Amino acid sequence: MFGFNDNQEKTSYHEESAVSSETIEPRSQGLTKSALFKWLIFLFFIVYFLVSLYHVQILTRLGAYLIIEHTPEKSDLIVCLGGENIERGLATVDAYKEELAPIIYISRPEVPDGYDLLIEKGIDYPEEKDLLEMLLIDLGVPGTAIFQSDFEVNNTWDEAQLVKKEVEKNGFKSIIIITSPTHSRRAWLVFRKIFEKSDVRALSFPSKYSQFSPEDWWKKRKYLKDVLLEYEKLIYYKLKYNI
Repeated sequence: MFGFNDNQEKTSYHEESAVSSETIEPRSQGLTKSALFKWLIFLFFIVYFLVSLYHVQILTRLGAYLIIEHTPEKSDLIVCLGGENIERGLATVDAYKEELAPIIYISRPEVPDGYDLLIEKGIDYPEEKDLLEMLLIDLGVPGTAIFQSDFEVNNTWDEAQLVKKEVEKNGFKSIIIITSPTHSRRAWLVFRKIFEKSDVRALSFPSKYSQFSPEDWWKKRKYLKDVLLEYEKLIYYKLKYNI
């Protein structure tokens, strides 16, 4: 009556069935900026709450992590790293008098700007390594037990490289590293890396004369700066030297 035949009716029915049988899935929508901002605020308060509640434990662990101390053993060489002459020098004297090693190595930190001008003017101004040697001798270490490097260094990696040359030249098999507590982990990791392909044993012996304490370091400006700088250097050394 309306001009449709049977084939047209069948085709129309199948097309309608095919359309209706398709699954309509909701489109996924990402977080809106507003929702993301709320999540960030929520996470911030969670972190703030945890840090506020456990800040003493967290800060104490951060301080303690920087310190590596091994049981002292008889060794061939005591290495007193440059910097903090008094606390490191006192610890070096203790190690020598306890007969942990018969020889002390002193590195030569980079001289300050203007030092060459003083030399030209004939002014006798001792370098840091000379002051350290004077301290050791005044505290009872014979001058014959001390030897210095003639090469300037301005970082722990360079110091370790020079120590390695002296160790290999003299056939030493064990060293004791004396430094400040906050520097001890990085120093030991550097020496471990430098000597990783040898059988030389390196032990860390942080100075007990430092007043750094993992329990309250954040209360003193000096140690606050030391810790922050040390973690910065740890990251840098990890990326550059893979310690």
